[in-house]
Amino acid sequence: MDIERRRVGIIYDERMCSHETPDDDHHPENPERIRAIWNKLENADVTRRCVVMKAKEAEDKHIESVHSSKHVNLISTISYNPKRNRIASRLNSVYFNKGSSQSAYLAAGSVIEVADKVAKGELDSAFAIVRPPGHHAEHDEAMGFCLFNNVAVAANYLLDERAELGIKKILIVDWDVHHGNGTQKTFYKDPRVLFFSVHRHEFGSFYPANDDGFYTMVGEGPGAGYNINVPWENGRCGDADYLAVWDHILIPVVKEFEPDIILVSAGFDAAIGDPLGGCRVSPYGYSIMLKKLMDFAQGKIVLALEGGYNLNSIANSSLACMKVLLDDKLVSGSPEAYPFESTWRVIQEVRKTLSSYWPVLGDRLPTKLINQKAPSALLIISSSESEDEEVNYVATENGVAIQDIIEPLSKLNVDDTLDKVVVAPSSWRQELSKIEIWYATFGSNMWQSRFSCYIAGGQVEGMKKPCAGSIDKTPPKEIIWKTFPHRLLFGRESTRTWGPGGVAFLNSEINNQDKTYLCLYRITLEQFNDVLLQENVAAGYDKNAPLFDSTALKSIPDKGSILLDAIKNGWYHNVVYLGKEKNIPILTMTCPLSDIEGFKTGRLPLVAPCKEYANTLVTGLVEGNQLSNEEAMAYIDEASTKPM
Repeated sequence: MDIERRRVGIIYDERMCSHETPDDDHHPENPERIRAIWNKLENADVTRRCVVMKAKEAEDKHIESVHSSKHVNLISTISYNPKRNRIASRLNSVYFNKGSSQSAYLAAGSVIEVADKVAKGELDSAFAIVRPPGHHAEHDEAMGFCLFNNVAVAANYLLDERAELGIKKILIVDWDVHHGNGTQKTFYKDPRVLFFSVHRHEFGSFYPANDDGFYTMVGEGPGAGYNINVPWENGRCGDADYLAVWDHILIPVVKEFEPDIILVSAGFDAAIGDPLGGCRVSPYGYSIMLKKLMDFAQGKIVLALEGGYNLNSIANSSLACMKVLLDDKLVSGSPEAYPFESTWRVIQEVRKTLSSYWPVLGDRLPTKLINQKAPSALLIISSSESEDEEVNYVATENGVAIQDIIEPLSKLNVDDTLDKVVVAPSSWRQELSKIEIWYATFGSNMWQSRFSCYIAGGQVEGMKKPCAGSIDKTPPKEIIWKTFPHRLLFGRESTRTWGPGGVAFLNSEINNQDKTYLCLYRITLEQFNDVLLQENVAAGYDKNAPLFDSTALKSIPDKGSILLDAIKNGWYHNVVYLGKEKNIPILTMTCPLSDIEGFKTGRLPLVAPCKEYANTLVTGLVEGNQLSNEEAMAYIDEASTKPM
């Protein structure tokens, strides 16, 4: 299409800058984000060639296609609510001020407006430069800087309110560095919407710090297969990683899906230099990702701004994308040579999981292809001097460290890339991979097949969700059994992995009248840290250091046990020393003594395990030649019923 004839829309409205922190404190999600983008496009003479529109507020009826009336009422009145700061403090990473209500309505309305015009054919494509962002906002909750889910509202509007436009299938691509949990939940059972999200996940520890972004979350009911997650295991992913995902997952599926329009949750926080994202996508990378999407839906694409907190990065990335929409010459650049090994591993797992829904993903990738991989993410050499300057600017703006500014958002990782040689969050792994320990297990992990889920990933019968596995998937070097004079008990009412029913805990206090069977796995201290991470909700800990390091290992024989403050909300954050075997330390993880006291007093419930969970213990004890099936069942029954 001729450049001058291509009609590209832009919505920008200064009124959306009225949403800011109530005390003028610096915050990464601030009005300067959209101003930086607008100024960049104006200076590049892009806005003159576009159809520039002012924002319109969304109607409640359209917002309520995604959000509850209670939530809509909260946001519509929050600017005039004298308790708004108190309300914000109860939410996850949200602030309110007198301009929040109008800004939220303008953001949602703007995405509706441009989506409608692109769907009608009045525009070929469009970019909604909006804030606050939206993809984290759920049915009844604002979170992660997001008040209304702008893209989800626009998608439902096209599907349910504008049937005459013929939009029957919508592709939503979320390339924000964080998982679009709100959008996923909106369309989880809806086959009309193919939702695709590529994001940092790190086994559920990266914001929003849950399992929703794992690749096994594929949709439900009629929507099964229409929810695709690509969860990075580490930061530092760049152009080559993202483009490999495009070529080997997204594009093949989109060819089969044949969408009528594409909505992009265009967060630019995976860009080089972003203080929260820690990835390395360049403007060139974003332009190629978008260019590949232009081959579908007759080029009917709407970009809606989500995250992105480095002003230079979001401005340059937005300009690169606008050049694609205008059919200009692409910005110059070239991707890194190859993706990380972890990227190929994730791609293969996603393809395997989705192949029953999308047979095009069923073929194995050639060995020659997946052997083309970059060096480990443990050590990356930066070749961009400008990147250092950008990171320095954002990380120290106003003289305040980003992580101090956004304490409520502790789950969002901050990468320090000021040095030319950047040691990524997993740099400690090299040291700990050389140290061996015995991990002593007393619960479901006594069954070797169950424990292998924590190492290799996957799930066994009875588990309601899979494990991500460890970075080092090498199986244990040796497995032995021992008994210890500690009390086994079952407590808590339910878990996400097993559902209703108690799970096993070990009283770390010695009692010679007690006898508990433990299966010991000889693994590395690095793997032990990954098991700790998976056993506990470890959101927000500093990944530049392990949860349990070599210094802790040296001191624990004298201390007896160490409580890990970084995962203090987890049920198993008490690492206990049980002696040595073959001169190798024996460690287990259990609840703190304060929880044991809670079980004794009734503050915490003692609950018998569910059948599926109990079966893993029985199987472990029987296969380990410790007890017969009847003896194992009696052993568990006694531990479940014996008074504290």
